[in-house]
Amino acid sequence: MTILVLGGTGKTGRRIADRLTALGLPVRIGSRSATPAFDWQDRSTWRGALDGVTAAYVSYYPDLAFPGAYNDVKAFTELAVRSGVRRLVLLSGRGEAEAQASEQTVRESGAEWTVLRCSWFMQNFSEDFLTGSVLGGVIALPAADIPEPFVDVEDIVDVAVAAFTEEGHTGRLYELTGPRLLTFAEVSDELAKAIGRPVSFVRVSPEEYVATAMANGATEDEAHGLAALFTEILDGRNAGLTDGVREALGRPARDFADYARANAHVWKS
Repeated sequence: MTILVLGGTGKTGRRIADRLTALGLPVRIGSRSATPAFDWQDRSTWRGALDGVTAAYVSYYPDLAFPGAYNDVKAFTELAVRSGVRRLVLLSGRGEAEAQASEQTVRESGAEWTVLRCSWFMQNFSEDFLTGSVLGGVIALPAADIPEPFVDVEDIVDVAVAAFTEEGHTGRLYELTGPRLLTFAEVSDELAKAIGRPVSFVRVSPEEYVATAMANGATEDEAHGLAALFTEILDGRNAGLTDGVREALGRPARDFADYARANAHVWKS
């Protein structure tokens, strides 16, 4: 089974690729820098990336909630199945209607499927995205005082690898969250405890966030898309816990405090 890992240099993808490779499974990285290259925005690259592939991890960049994502995932899924892909594992998001449309496409594809419907990644604070904010001691986001069940990427990866290597995960939708709800202010307190210095949360307007994101290199579409994720998805619709990690792996999900302690070195550099 040759497995194409889309987003193979990203938070989940690179870990999945490493673990599958360590298990002796042939893996193809799906990214613009790989050979053959894969680019979600260039459909001419898809066929070459799928050549000889029998399973695929589908991770969409920047997010399944962004405009155009559903059409891309639908077209990719149809091409993948025609090309001989028999198993699909989709990375999805909680509370996103657009993401759930993509889930349905995968479920109806005719391939064996597993859907990983995930809450916000803990690793957003330690890998790119919000790392600079934590280092600077201030996390400024257009997010309300609404709790989120942040999930450890390591848990997502463990479930994805199990879906490719073990029986019993076909036709399963796993809703993956951490074990407790935390607001961004509470997350800041957990990070401060782990680092040993103050980290605070400041709520800003969507307009302020967009302006700052664009000043830091984000495109206008990316900045507005991220602002929408904070203001629309983090409106309380996901303020609930699930037991998806235990269902898939037979163990509890990792806690944010454990994640923060394990990654404290990132914010102390």
